[in-house]
Amino acid sequence: MKAKRILMAALGWVSATVGFAADPVTDAINSAYVPYRAALFRTNSQAQAEAEGAISQASLAWQALISKYAKAPPPPYDRDRRFGQTLAEVAAIYQTASTEIRGQKLTAAHEILEKARDLMSDLRRRNNVVVYSDHMNAYHAAMEQLLDEGPKVMGQPQAFLLLMERVGALAFLTERLRSEASVDAASDPSFVAALKQVEQSLARLREAILSQDAASVLAAMGKIKGPYSLLFLKFG
Repeated sequence: MKAKRILMAALGWVSATVGFAADPVTDAINSAYVPYRAALFRTNSQAQAEAEGAISQASLAWQALISKYAKAPPPPYDRDRRFGQTLAEVAAIYQTASTEIRGQKLTAAHEILEKARDLMSDLRRRNNVVVYSDHMNAYHAAMEQLLDEGPKVMGQPQAFLLLMERVGALAFLTERLRSEASVDAASDPSFVAALKQVEQSLARLREAILSQDAASVLAAMGKIKGPYSLLFLKFG
């Protein structure tokens, strides 16, 4: 119970902000995704107690989903031969991550948990389901690519042009985060503020690139992930 209270306090437990789809399985996945997001965030921020609470809630929510839908999923998942297998793979990831968290290996747990996001995304994609998390995931993928490759290109010819290309992709995906938000989220002041922080971090990086100052670019690049993580935690 203590872990659950910690998790609920950390999240603000704002179920009203969760987007819902037209089928019960996707709705259940979206609901189970809330504590999963918290587990990702808390392992990344090295918060031991909160990570333990989050992974416990994520596992419970996912087991409930398996019990209800694994054997006989309704449309559009009823034709997916890998549906039950995918649910089991996500559950196994949660179990492995939970072990790593209990062993205070939060970085390893975070990397393991990232795989569950890919499995859920692929499950929706092959069943022609799109939810807001998919837009968040697209931004995340482009952001990680920038953070991984950006420092490597700094010494190359036309480095600033190459970085601006990445920023352009992120700017497009940021606009998707705004345009595809649910009515409830778009009218939530905390969503508006969080998305604004993402936009501002990207604008600062763009300004640094235009200045063609390598140190400023690297500093601005290092401040991209934080605002996204906060938006992801509550609305991703």
